[in-house]
Order: sequence, then C-alpha cells, then structure tokens
Amino acid sequence: MTARRLIFALAALALCCATAKRATAEDRPNVLIVLCDDLRWDTMGCVGHPHVRTPHIDRLAREGVLFRNAFCTTSLCSPSRASLLSGLYAHAHGVVNNFTEYPAELPSLPRQLQAVGYATAYVGKWHMGEDNDEPRPGFDWFVTHKGQGKYHDTEFNFHGRERRVVPGYYTTVVTDLALDWLQRRPADRPFCLMVGQKAPHSFYTPEPQYARTFDDVSIPYPASAFDLEGKPDWIASRRTTWHGIYGPLFDFRKEFPDDRPESVAHFEAMIRSYWGTVLSVDDSVGRLLAALESSGELDRTVVVFLGDNGLLNGEHGMVDKRTMHEPSIRIPLVVRSPKLTAADQPRTIDAQVLTVDLAPSLLELCGAPPLEGIHGRSWVSLVRGETAEWRRAWHYAYDYERQFPYTPNVRGVRTDEWKLIRYPHGDGGPDRHRAELYRLTDDPDELRNLIDADEHRNVVRDLTGLLDQLLQETGAVPDRMPLDDGILQSLPDQKIR
Repeated sequence: MTARRLIFALAALALCCATAKRATAEDRPNVLIVLCDDLRWDTMGCVGHPHVRTPHIDRLAREGVLFRNAFCTTSLCSPSRASLLSGLYAHAHGVVNNFTEYPAELPSLPRQLQAVGYATAYVGKWHMGEDNDEPRPGFDWFVTHKGQGKYHDTEFNFHGRERRVVPGYYTTVVTDLALDWLQRRPADRPFCLMVGQKAPHSFYTPEPQYARTFDDVSIPYPASAFDLEGKPDWIASRRTTWHGIYGPLFDFRKEFPDDRPESVAHFEAMIRSYWGTVLSVDDSVGRLLAALESSGELDRTVVVFLGDNGLLNGEHGMVDKRTMHEPSIRIPLVVRSPKLTAADQPRTIDAQVLTVDLAPSLLELCGAPPLEGIHGRSWVSLVRGETAEWRRAWHYAYDYERQFPYTPNVRGVRTDEWKLIRYPHGDGGPDRHRAELYRLTDDPDELRNLIDADEHRNVVRDLTGLLDQLLQETGAVPDRMPLDDGILQSLPDQKIR
C-alpha cells in the first residue's frame, strides 16, 4: 500500500470511528431525575389520592411507567440517597446516618455517565454531608446548600464559585436554576440532570398560593394511630417524642375556628401543609416537561420522578420515617421514556423494585458501563416484559441513631405476602423489643401483629431463615449495627426533644 493510500485509509478509519462514536452518543438518552424528600408514595393523583391533584406527575404515569411497589432499603434521607446513586445497601456504601458524606472514591450513577460523555448537573438538596455545600465528584455543575435548606430564601453554593441567597420559594428557585442549566449545557452531549427538591420535608411550608387549598378538607387520624395492641412497647413510647403524634407535630400551633380537639386541629394543619408543598412540586415537574418539549428533547429524555423515602403521617402513632412500616418504606416512582414504553402504551408494574435498582436501570438505558458488585438489579427487562423472573423478597435495615433514640435497630424481610420486622439489640444479640409479623395481602395497613399466632410459627421460622440468607447474600453479616446499652430505656419518661 502506498503512503497516500495508507493516509486515506487511516483517515477513512478515523471518520468511521468518529461517526460510530457520534451515533452512539446520539442514541444515548438524556436523563432528568426529580428527587423529592419524604414524599409518600400515595400523595399523587395517579395513585388515586382523593385531594392532591398532580396533573404533571400524572402525565408521566399516563405516558410512561408507574411502579406501584417501589421501596427504599433504609428509610432515612442520606442512606437512601446514597443507595440511589450507588446501587448498594447502606452497610456497603457506608452512609448509615444523615451526617455522613457519600464516599469520594465510590463509583456512582453520575460518575459512570460522566465517563461516557454525559454533561452532568445536580441542583437542589443533596443532603449527604450536613455542613458541606462544595461540589461533589461526578457532576460538571453542582448547586446546593448546607443542611436542609429553607423553604424561603436559601443560600446556595454555585459549584464552589460563589455563595449567595436566592430570594424566593425553594421549589420555584431550584426549578429556575435547573432550567437555566438546561439552556446553558453543552448542546453536543447528552445530559444527566438531577433536581433535589426540599419538599415535602418538614417543616411543611406551602407556597402562599397553596397555603389554604385544603382548609375545607377534614383529615381524620389513620386507623392505626391509637390502636397499638400487640405492637412493640417502643412504638407507644415514641408517640410523645419528636417523632410521635403526641409530640410537637412540627409546631403547627395556630388559631382554629372550630371546637375540635387541639391535637386534631394541629394534625390536620400539618397534613394540609404537607399536601400544599406537593402542589408546587407538581408545578415544577410541569415546567421541566414544558422546557424539554419546547426544545424537542422530551422524547429523548428518561424522566424519573421519585422520593428518597416514605413518611408516617400518623400511622402507628408516628410522624416520621425510619421504621419498616409500609408508609415509611414505600416511595413514589414514575418513569417516562420511549426507550421503555411508547407514550400511548403506559405500563403499571406491581413487582417490588428498590432504591438500589435505579442506578443499574438508568445505566442500562443509557448504554453506560454497569456498576460492579452492587445489590440492585436493572428493571428494564421487567418493564419491557422480557423477563418473568424478579425478586420475591428483600431485606430492610435501619441503624439506631443516638441523636434520635426513638427508634431501635431494625432488620426485616418483606415478600409479596408477608413482612417480618425484628429489633435486634446488637451483633449476635437477642431481640430487645417485640417483633412484628404482618400478612400484607390481608392486612395492608398492618393493624394485626401476628407474631404470637401459633398457626404462623412456621411462617416466622421461614422468614427468619430468609432474612438471615438475604443479609448473608448482601454482605451484611457480621452485622455492625450500633450497640447502646441505654437504647430506648429512658423513652417512657423522656420528654419531647
């Protein structure tokens, strides 16, 4: 071959490689993730909420996939967010409380996408590393704040370049910042944008336009709020603490125009405010969808709407998360993507999917290298109907926090039919508190604890064995849960903290 022909051959090869690379990039979808904080799975119109109207979130479900049984593996903000990014349980990624950073060396969803050419950005509440608002690995643009942020006039750190208070309502401000990045992002690269909303985390503060939306709605306490027969003693003790219905109820102390008991009025005010913050989140989703639609990017974008964990709003006498009861562990998850399903052929998935499944699923959709050695599994083939094999059981873990001693260590297993919750004291030690067993198919509200029923002894034995097996499979043995000899002993006499 002559030198001239060799040059042309090499040039042609380079052109082919460049074209292939460009085609691959063009085939990769954008990713938009809207992550809410403490949003219950049932506070959306698309799952039948009788009062909260969420037309834009409902559109995602109407044109995409609604996961009816999505769960967090630890119902606490930071551990759950780390699981979303890593595909790992908390004991493996190490973020077991709300004060720990996501490990700088640990692979993650955004880092994988960034490595294959994605423009990546995070805007809003990050909440891993309480006092750190500096940029994190994996993001080209990172705008966040310290701690929880405020519903009004939060100070943001703009990718380490400047800190300034941005006036306005948090949900609207974060949406503005996200839309600004979308306009300025590199146009020749697919993008991954994560929007971290504060709402509906306490203290619930609706936008003025939604502050009185639910004033005429009567909101009774849940059926399980007061009937705690057969439940562990710590649940009853928790009611008078910060995380209980007899506690401060997030200080919703107002003047009420009727003669209802004060505690009922406080409870209703709390729930109405919670619902009001969700309406602004739906407005935000609408604005983001409109921007993608006007730019022609909507059908090239995987849009994910979800929450980091659930929330107890009075169930079992509680107003927090952390426990393994259904309102605490269930999360909303809605995904719109033509790569999954056509807009006129929406799907509803009833199989149990977990926070640890999000990263592997999105990486598969984006054609990016998978995260190695993780606990999660991509649900792409499940949604496409290409597999009938899916998990039948999974385990839950929460580690006791000394700052909030109202909830003990929790280890449990959930199947499609059953749930066993155990409260072990420490590594290899006996349970310190009464266990719980529920047949979810008959008792979805977990009103009847069957742990002492003779006819279910074999169920308890089998579920205990299954829990031990799942802990072993995920590397959670030996268990390194916190051990505190004073755990909960002071709760009956403890005042609100």
